[in-house]
Amino acid sequence: MVDRAMLRRTYDWCIAAADKPYALWILAAIAFAESSFFPVPPDIMLLPMALARPKRAWLFAALCTVASVAGGVLGYAIGALLYDSLGQWLIHLYGLGGKVEAFRESYAQWGAWIIIGKGLTPIPYKLVTITSGFAGYDIWLFILCSIIARGGRFFIVAIVLNRYGDVIRQEIEKRLGLWVAFGAAVVVLGFVIAFRLI
Repeated sequence: MVDRAMLRRTYDWCIAAADKPYALWILAAIAFAESSFFPVPPDIMLLPMALARPKRAWLFAALCTVASVAGGVLGYAIGALLYDSLGQWLIHLYGLGGKVEAFRESYAQWGAWIIIGKGLTPIPYKLVTITSGFAGYDIWLFILCSIIARGGRFFIVAIVLNRYGDVIRQEIEKRLGLWVAFGAAVVVLGFVIAFRLI
């Protein structure tokens, strides 16, 4: 069970950190790592920071996009250069070892749609980046599709929070535990979908 006091402290820290330069570095680091090996999405910081400073939501979304695409290139390199060791270990860590070959074969026909479609969803993006490298998908098309997918995902958040941030913030702060549980369920659902569809 999640400690509500700890949850509130973490949320309050993200809200208070929205104007601090170090928070941008942490947000970028999480977005970078999530695209290559880290299981936690950058939304855990992006959402409260954008709620605290809705006018800076564009900056936060742009930073997440750039860092996520850069992390995606690292994930691609893991798949292309280190799949037999590190890449395979990461895929098996998430329980998807048996699905990679089918995913690799689908790249021949649907590569761009796979990258864009899965990059917009809660499906863990690191699985897409590592498999893209493993499949030998064209790196420049991979980067272009990643910019579209990750930019689309993070800028949708920016648009919504820029426009409705105050109302959303009041609702989240009233029911913080419920919304965190919902977010965690979405992440878990992403892994389940990835397991079944990759």
